[in-house]
Amino acid sequence: MSDFRRYAAELLGTLLLVFFGVGSAVAARVQGGVVVVALAFGFVMVALVYTIGPLSGSHVNPAVTLGVLLSGKISVLGAVAYWIAQFVGATIAAFVLWALTRWGDVADQTGALGANGYGAHINRGGAAVLEVVLTFLFVLVVLVVTSRSENPGTAGLAIGLALAATQLVGVTLTGAAVNPARAFGPAVFEGGVALRQLWVFIVFPLLGGALAALVAPLLMGAQRHYWGGHEKSVGEPK
Repeated sequence: MSDFRRYAAELLGTLLLVFFGVGSAVAARVQGGVVVVALAFGFVMVALVYTIGPLSGSHVNPAVTLGVLLSGKISVLGAVAYWIAQFVGATIAAFVLWALTRWGDVADQTGALGANGYGAHINRGGAAVLEVVLTFLFVLVVLVVTSRSENPGTAGLAIGLALAATQLVGVTLTGAAVNPARAFGPAVFEGGVALRQLWVFIVFPLLGGALAALVAPLLMGAQRHYWGGHEKSVGEPK
């Protein structure tokens, strides 16, 4: 039952992240601008860390889950279940947004249901590098701040600010995926170019998450770590 609750938390958390984050772009990208979108992603991430973090770790992002898996703090089976929950949650959120634009008279200010893409302001190679760097920063912050025992109450704020920073840089270039599930949901319903370019926004955020998992131990040191219900010292024998 506890495992089911964690998976359900990841599904709900990813659903809310995509709905509010991508929804802010759909509803206010032109009128509100990049700052509004970045703050929406950052604020909802902060809220989720404090709400579902004690239960599931509030990964709500397959790249974060990959980083945690490579850090040895979640099992392969657990990671796969998290990934399934995250993609399902993002897809449900994207469906609701699609329904609002199709039947709810919501004007889509992105023109593409908030789907990630390249070509207008950056090419494919640039998009790949950008997504690696942005996701590397975000996952690195998640892994490091959640490993520290001092001031654990500030971890959510640091994570939310890191996500907002990635959006400030990337929204006008690629839409700043930084999250394969976030990229997947809107692309499924937008189709066309968004669906053809989707692989870039799955592969390279995952690569950024993997790189962060390699670098994070250099910044952690030998300290106590708490993540999703399991405590252990970084570097201690498994």
